[in-house]
Amino acid sequence: MTNNTISFSKTDKAKFFRTLNKRVNTYFKENKIKRTGNWKLYSKAIIMFSIFLIPVILILTVSMSQWMLLLLAVISGVGMAGVGMNVMHDSNHDSFSSKKWVNKLMGSSIYILAGNVYNWKVQHNVLHHTFTNIQGYDEDIDAGRIIRFSKHSKWLPIHHFQKYYSIFLYGLLTINWAITTDFKQSYRYLKRKLSYGEFPNPATQWTTLVITKIAYYLLWIVLPILVLDIAWWKVLIGFFVMHYTAGMILSVVFQLAHVVPKTAMPLPDKEGNLEHTWAIHQLYTTSNFAPTNKFVSYYTGGLNHQVEHHIFPHISHIHYGKIAKIVKETAKEFELPYNEYKTMTKAIIEHFNQLKTLGYKPAHI
Repeated sequence: MTNNTISFSKTDKAKFFRTLNKRVNTYFKENKIKRTGNWKLYSKAIIMFSIFLIPVILILTVSMSQWMLLLLAVISGVGMAGVGMNVMHDSNHDSFSSKKWVNKLMGSSIYILAGNVYNWKVQHNVLHHTFTNIQGYDEDIDAGRIIRFSKHSKWLPIHHFQKYYSIFLYGLLTINWAITTDFKQSYRYLKRKLSYGEFPNPATQWTTLVITKIAYYLLWIVLPILVLDIAWWKVLIGFFVMHYTAGMILSVVFQLAHVVPKTAMPLPDKEGNLEHTWAIHQLYTTSNFAPTNKFVSYYTGGLNHQVEHHIFPHISHIHYGKIAKIVKETAKEFELPYNEYKTMTKAIIEHFNQLKTLGYKPAHI
């Protein structure tokens, strides 16, 4: 990642964000509701944790066929992704509850998903939400050399085939958290003194990271093998299947919001200046998908309303369906883009079309 400073435009003659923010504030005030979660979100948290943990308990306590064990591992992976999108995500955006301690507690659910709070907040809240889709700044569009998500990243011959192999790599997202990603990120972020809020004591961060990783491996791998006397290979297969399922879901949901033909991948000019203000930049670089699909909205934690989430990250996702109309109408009024795909299927097709396009050898090479 580059260390150069970039700046968003401060000129918004039409006052788009000021108008939009006023209208959204009016919505909450007139309806006398908080921007944070309510009973709908809290009940959903219970459901997602149940989908995640009940299959694991059954695997560890009930004798059943190998195929049933694999099925339960898949279901647990579905629940794992559900906890990440609905509970951990809102909490670490401080929108799960109006109480800080509740957000901190529920945000700590990332530790049973194999992640780390500090790393996630820097990568997601700071780098991704600030520098959305900007090559060299937004790590979410940096997949190393194996997948080319941006036209500004280096092209390699292997990218000709990324439309075929990328989907198989998507499932490795969370298992990479468990093995290497968090250690690499902590080293980078601490060295650059990045933080979301108060900068942590490096020794405290490294201690927390090491202890939580050891606890994670003890809970999910060592305990079933040694204490519950389950064959090691069964434990590792179940662990991998659960993570692969969760990683696949989380990766695809992200890609549909940012790596599709409708979203821009802008770069700053030579002086480090970007063309648009931060809020307008979000409109150009994000896309909604299946906005009226109630199941998709429910399960993905409103991440199918990515436009609303990026402009108002501190508003709980349970409100996105309502404020989407305000955002869409205001964007149209100011003649600004409002990217969306009516169905998830269409968004998936367009994502892989984008990968195909990015796999072509650039003309200048």
